[in-house]
Amino acid sequence: QVQLVESGGGLVQAGGSLRLSCAASRSIFSGSVMGWYRQTPGKQRELVARITTGGRTNYADSVKGRFTISRDNAKNTVYLQMNSLKPEDTAVYYCNAEVQFNLYNYWGRGTQVTVSS
Repeated sequence: QVQLVESGGGLVQAGGSLRLSCAASRSIFSGSVMGWYRQTPGKQRELVARITTGGRTNYADSVKGRFTISRDNAKNTVYLQMNSLKPEDTAVYYCNAEVQFNLYNYWGRGTQVTVSS
């Protein structure tokens, strides 16, 4: 059974930092583009950052220079380091795996990030 399990969310003051982790099933991790998305009530889920199997990254404009995505292939884990957090970063953050051979998407259950002003 494929699983994505997020951790690391919580409450932080504006200007603070958090690191999110997503542990993925070994069966899919190495062949997947991994991503972090976020969603707030009443809004569509939006891409925050993605990292390819080769380590190439891309970011939403709103987080460039503040967030860093990375992957540890030995641990089947993707990370999102979030610095200089702003209240508008408050959302549920979801881990995503896009399996390259069939483009199937897997999602984690989400972790809440709340940034207080």
